Amino acid sequence: MTIRRPRKVVLPAAGLGTRFLPATKAAPKEMLPIVDRPVIQYVVEEAIASGLADFVIVTGRGKRAIEDHFDASAELEAALRAAGKEKLLEEVQRVSELGRFAYVRQKRPRGLGDAVLCAADWVGEEPFAVMLADELILHEPPALAQLLHVHEITGGASVIGLARVPKEEIGRYGVAAVKQENGLLRITGLVEKPAPGEAPSDLAVIGRYVLAPRVFALLAKTPPGRAGEVQLTDALDQLAREEPVYGVLVEGERFDVGTPEGFLAANLALGLRDPRYGKQLAAFARRLLGML
Repeated sequence: MTIRRPRKVVLPAAGLGTRFLPATKAAPKEMLPIVDRPVIQYVVEEAIASGLADFVIVTGRGKRAIEDHFDASAELEAALRAAGKEKLLEEVQRVSELGRFAYVRQKRPRGLGDAVLCAADWVGEEPFAVMLADELILHEPPALAQLLHVHEITGGASVIGLARVPKEEIGRYGVAAVKQENGLLRITGLVEKPAPGEAPSDLAVIGRYVLAPRVFALLAKTPPGRAGEVQLTDALDQLAREEPVYGVLVEGERFDVGTPEGFLAANLALGLRDPRYGKQLAAFARRLLGML
């Protein structure tokens, strides 16, 4: 049997970014920078490194900067060329050529499940990936490639990225119930943001998915759940009851950049490793720590 490898990536980016207000009052949270790249670019580059280059970004009101970032900018390129800033020119051109992009609007903030459903017509009847820019995961092979490997060896099953999280953080995530099956983690159920005492495990869903198109039909029938939103977790819980769905404990250094503390940690970690800034930043950090 020929396995249909996913070709398309859905990037939900319509959230309001309330945890970063007032910075996100007029700027998309997905465009906040980690060192010198917006967070959404890291996710796009992860997908490309995993072999996928067709993207639909689900946006909302006030998100036009995302479209502009991945588009060509003739005026900026001309200014950089005239100034002799060739390296910057090459980088700007590289960003505009990263992949193929389409955009759809989520007109009202009705949750992650509804955002994914907005991409149904663009995806069609084929497996696809979903990636959340809230999660920055650094590893080789990339996180998405780890899921694609399990998708392939299971004959095309849906696969969800998982990570173990502390008990006090479990209520921030969808949480998976699992069982061992032929050396893999088969998901038997999913719960959205359970209370710590009600969580079926410490395995949190972390924003990387490879999904069968069947999930669109389930999302269309999923009523609003927690917080009055259509939860992707609820539809995936139903999918796991109908057909095999597997989890992958994703390997890699993970930053939850959807939180201010995770965002700051990512900037510090990647800034210290950057050959342009790391030495000066490390010296400053040592002086600052000495004052505490």
